[in-house]
Amino acid sequence: MRLIIDAFGPDDDSLSLSELSRRTGISKASVHRLARELLDWGVLERNEFEYQLGIHLYEIGSRVPRIRVLRDNVRPFMADLHSATHETVHLAVLAGLEVLFVERANGYRQSPRQSRFAGRTHLHCSATGKVLMAFGSDELLDQVAHRAMPRMTRFTITSPRTLAGQVEQVRQDGFAIEREETALGYMSIAVPLFTGETTAVGALSITAPTYRADATRYLKALQAARQQMTAVGALI
Repeated sequence: MRLIIDAFGPDDDSLSLSELSRRTGISKASVHRLARELLDWGVLERNEFEYQLGIHLYEIGSRVPRIRVLRDNVRPFMADLHSATHETVHLAVLAGLEVLFVERANGYRQSPRQSRFAGRTHLHCSATGKVLMAFGSDELLDQVAHRAMPRMTRFTITSPRTLAGQVEQVRQDGFAIEREETALGYMSIAVPLFTGETTAVGALSITAPTYRADATRYLKALQAARQQMTAVGALI
């Protein structure tokens, strides 16, 4: 059943029986039988002749304590950051060897290119990912460097040695900046979030089109927000 759920990508609103069979490598008859059980549980829903993820799956995911507490505590500060910068603010956590966005604050001024809530991105080419690697486990960078690092744009770093140098610089600076490594025309800056440990529990970032980006102002805003969170005990 997990294969069926995992077959849905971040941009898939619905998938046909044939497509689910192709992506999972399971016969159509078996997919149909398993899908009926998932429909009964509310994990899948039927839309005409296609399947889509059900709302019960979202309800289950929202109960994960680690994510729920972090998101609830940080959300008010994200709203303040968005009001101050008028740019997209993300809260991200480590999910395996990927970045998982668990909350987002944005408004009408934002461009059409937006990350999805609960969407994922690569560690090696995102500001949040580089922060999570810099302030994560010692093994994390090695694991990322020894697997394929997709080139998202012509600016994406795909050299393990260069990536290691960047991550070390992030560790020294306390923040990460990426410019057009994930998407042309956009930059992001991120800072780690701690709960008293040296390993980051998450990363907070601001993303903006490069033509109007002000990295210095965004960094000051992120650092001030993190300081406020610490002062009021939001990061516990």
